[in-house]
Amino acid sequence: MDSGDEQDVPDSQGRKKRYHRHTPRQIQDLEAMFKVCPHPDEKQRMQLSRDLGLEPRQIKFWFQNRRTQMKAQQERTDNCLLRAENDKIRCENIAMREALKHVICPSCGGPPSNEDSYFDEQKLRMENARLKEELDHVSSMASKYLGRPITQLPPVQPLSISSLDLSVGGYSNPGLSPSLDLDLLCRSSSSAFPYAFPTATSELEKPLMVEMATNAMEEFIRLVQTDEPLWVKSGSDGRDMLQLETYERMFQRPGQQLKLLDTRIEASRDSALVIMSALALVDMFMDASKWQELFPTIVSKARPIEVLASGMAGSSSGSLILMYAEMQVLSPVVPTREFCFLRYCQQIDQGMWAVADVSVDFPRDNHLASQSRRLPSGCFIEEVPNGYSKVTWVDHVEIEEKNPVHVLFNDLISSGMAFGAQRWLTTLQRMCERFACFSVAGVPTRDAGVAPSPDGKRSMMKLAQRMVSNFCANVGSSIGHKWTTLSGPSDIGVRVTLHKSTDVGQPNGVVLSAATSIWLPISPESVFSFFKNERTRTQWDVLSNGNTVQEVAHITNGSHPGNCISLLRGLNSGQNTMLILQECFTDASGSAVVYSPIDLPAINIVMSGEDPSYIPILPSGFTILPDGRSTGGQGASSSSNPMGGSSGSLVTVAFQILMSSLPSAKLNLESVMTVNNLISTTVQQIKSALNCP
Repeated sequence: MDSGDEQDVPDSQGRKKRYHRHTPRQIQDLEAMFKVCPHPDEKQRMQLSRDLGLEPRQIKFWFQNRRTQMKAQQERTDNCLLRAENDKIRCENIAMREALKHVICPSCGGPPSNEDSYFDEQKLRMENARLKEELDHVSSMASKYLGRPITQLPPVQPLSISSLDLSVGGYSNPGLSPSLDLDLLCRSSSSAFPYAFPTATSELEKPLMVEMATNAMEEFIRLVQTDEPLWVKSGSDGRDMLQLETYERMFQRPGQQLKLLDTRIEASRDSALVIMSALALVDMFMDASKWQELFPTIVSKARPIEVLASGMAGSSSGSLILMYAEMQVLSPVVPTREFCFLRYCQQIDQGMWAVADVSVDFPRDNHLASQSRRLPSGCFIEEVPNGYSKVTWVDHVEIEEKNPVHVLFNDLISSGMAFGAQRWLTTLQRMCERFACFSVAGVPTRDAGVAPSPDGKRSMMKLAQRMVSNFCANVGSSIGHKWTTLSGPSDIGVRVTLHKSTDVGQPNGVVLSAATSIWLPISPESVFSFFKNERTRTQWDVLSNGNTVQEVAHITNGSHPGNCISLLRGLNSGQNTMLILQECFTDASGSAVVYSPIDLPAINIVMSGEDPSYIPILPSGFTILPDGRSTGGQGASSSSNPMGGSSGSLVTVAFQILMSSLPSAKLNLESVMTVNNLISTTVQQIKSALNCP
């Protein structure tokens, strides 16, 4: 018997792995069996395996996929029947209302009393308007994403929201009075999301979203498995580049020729090995909070809006989630990118998973500040031995930039490195190494200084992770951060903002955040080494008053020697009760040094292994990014340097200061001048120490 067509695809170790395509005869026999028994037991699957020349697991996956398709088809059929029944009832309602107009009262021979007719009519009008809006939205989605003709009423034009309500932050100096009202400048740390999302999608929308996600998954898998002519290697850095003309011929969709002048396409693909199992990765990707924790430097906000489909048999395969996310670059001058998208997970084969994203026009009554869209993107995960996974990442977005990017970051953004697949993968590799170090925290190491207990080591790593997450959430231009510009050491100036701190693990009161970004003609590696070295700390740390620091505890959390957590103590500072908790991390996409003062009683709690969630921290620090200006070196490969060459560094300096422990405090000119002088002096000392003009 013909066992079907097979295709050779290289796996992570260069060997040829065979992918199977069923023959028409096999499909015919499988369909016949499905009609008789859609849930075959193990004995029946073994019999089919022998009859058709297929492996039992291939039989199992075929029936799982066929049941999923049947369920979607049944839902579409039920939806059509419900709509037909609804129309029938509506027609009967209209006929009954017409008949009631001619009814004669048997008592007086006149028309019957109808005191509630006005209110009944108003209710019907409101219901009609709601149904019309819902039908128009579904019709618009079907036309845009599925290419079906619009047979309903024309879509309702969405109401535009004033740009003032969704402003990322002012880029001009509005001038500061000696006292500014806190409510005008302040944001609450607990208000994570500026939009009120609807609680559920309608029954009309769900089948369309399922079909959109299925189509996106098929396109994403083709983007992963197809090389030339769809993807070609860049001659300068070896990165995969999408050929847009070939892509548009392969994946035609309605309206793709109608592109706005201020939109552009960013597309990238890369693959790498990470030290985490495929199942663990899938679990983190399908949980919005875990996904944000995995990428704190990229994902500033993430939340699930609605779970549209749960996985089958306790797994994530078949899960479909409607999500909101905001992506960032760690600087207050780079606008964030917001997406409302579907995330669909599917198990392709044993140990092989695909997680695909695609943007959707939702919610209807709230419109994101940026009109960027995620075209079919995602990650393809393949289990490999020794607890590793091979991850292939495809990032494909359509960007409409309403807020201009500062010229300092223009090269980095336009190169695609700021949000591309290479940045996602290098961050994933580093974070997986961090989680691996956390899981083996009980194993003795050669870390320097005081050796905390295994529980103390985990507690310190948890506290450092929360410190980094807090820093990343407050240094970018996330929606809700109303940055105000002051004059500063560069044309960017110093950006300041206030927020009321009420969250657990942060000091209560009003926190003043200030940040600026500068360009240095020095490689990111050299700048990172300068900030990380405790011996050179006195050259930039204004608050140290020239006192040197000593590392009293050290925890390694990655293969790179720069990825570590340190506990620092000031020498001859006169404050023996205050220490500094610091985490340094670096990868090919960028680096950071984040630190926070912590008192001795709090660090004793950490060292004893107790829960550090309630320890208040207020981090400050530095982020170092490549400037995106290629050095033009030939022969560089994505494996050796995935982000390409860089001629300089983009450094963001950020401080957080507890301005007052009173939540009703107002911003005064003295506080503004203090933090402005602090950042300006820090920048001047950095440039002087690095011999920069």
